[in-house]
Amino acid sequence: MALTDPKIKQAKAKDKDYKLSDEKGLFLLVKKTGAKYWRMKYRFAGKEKLMAFGVYPDVTLKEARAHGEEARKQLRAGIDPNAAKKAEKQKENNSFELVAREWYAKKKPHWSESHCVRVLRGLENDLLPSLGDMPIDIISASDLLTALRKIEAREAFESARKVKQIAGQIFRYGIATARCKHDISADLREALQQPVVKHFAAITEPKEVGRLMVAIDGFQGTVTVKAALQLSPLLFQRPGEIRHMEWKEINWEEERWEIPAEKMKLREPHIVPLCKQALAILEQQELLTGRGRYVLPSQRGASRPLSENGVRVALRTMGFDNETITPHGFRAMARTILDEVLGFRVDWIEQQLAHAVKDANGRAYNRTKHLEQRRNMMQKWADYLDDLRLQVNSDNIISFIRAKD
Repeated sequence: MALTDPKIKQAKAKDKDYKLSDEKGLFLLVKKTGAKYWRMKYRFAGKEKLMAFGVYPDVTLKEARAHGEEARKQLRAGIDPNAAKKAEKQKENNSFELVAREWYAKKKPHWSESHCVRVLRGLENDLLPSLGDMPIDIISASDLLTALRKIEAREAFESARKVKQIAGQIFRYGIATARCKHDISADLREALQQPVVKHFAAITEPKEVGRLMVAIDGFQGTVTVKAALQLSPLLFQRPGEIRHMEWKEINWEEERWEIPAEKMKLREPHIVPLCKQALAILEQQELLTGRGRYVLPSQRGASRPLSENGVRVALRTMGFDNETITPHGFRAMARTILDEVLGFRVDWIEQQLAHAVKDANGRAYNRTKHLEQRRNMMQKWADYLDDLRLQVNSDNIISFIRAKD
């Protein structure tokens, strides 16, 4: 006799599990706990099998019967309903988007905030629209190339290269988690247009560096942006590292900035000795922002660091265009002059730039290697910048006197 909703609702728990039959193999299993589960018996390839359709009342009698009818259609077509259901579930768990977001969630805690934003942008704008719904194990190299060609069509060749790298990491994660067998991005090694290598613009001629220092002194913007401008040449760390500098990282007693590994590109902790000039700037900034998290907070709220465009826009305001110097260019400026003009050892400079430097045995230098020598170098560098500034000011005074005469 077919089931009805009243009969199902009236079914009570007993000492043992029992069944209430409906029709065509469908039945309700009433557990001794009182829970009610939809099941269907069927035969496939000569064997009796059981299929689950969910729990009553989440799955109604009408819905359970509809599931049963769908299963019988599959049987008539020679398909095992349980195997089809398992394959569909596997397909859902195997989509490129699911694997990509799982990979992103695992990697995110180890990345800087800015890197997280870039990776997520590449995923959501360039990869998921084309590949997101596809099972990762059936995506071909040509499928990925089609997505990358759309980026190249915008002439964003470097972005295409980076998105390909992201895809490669996702496929390798898929291999490690048994969702696919091959990193198809490796098959596109020669397929993308090579970006034109363009180095960050930098000022490396000493007299022009002096003019830049004078211009920074005369900057009329906010105090925090001016402090960022002043610290950029003195510290010559990556712009993102300077913007995200936190007060807890300043070791006043040792007079150094201690950057944790998670903020560094190479994921190694880094020490930046602080010269007298940098300490003076930080002391002034502490009066303004010392109660917050960031040394250089955003104008939009102390819980956020200074915008990545803060220093760039300030340089443009002072008349230094993007072809003359960028925020990243302060690193090249220090690298060139410390080596070619001041004559410091290249390995000390590279260590202070937080580049990968190895000793004679191929081992990476630890963060305290040559720390005293680097401390001396940083102070000499700051004093040299002061001298360049004084030379420009002296030339300006002499020129003014001559013009007056």
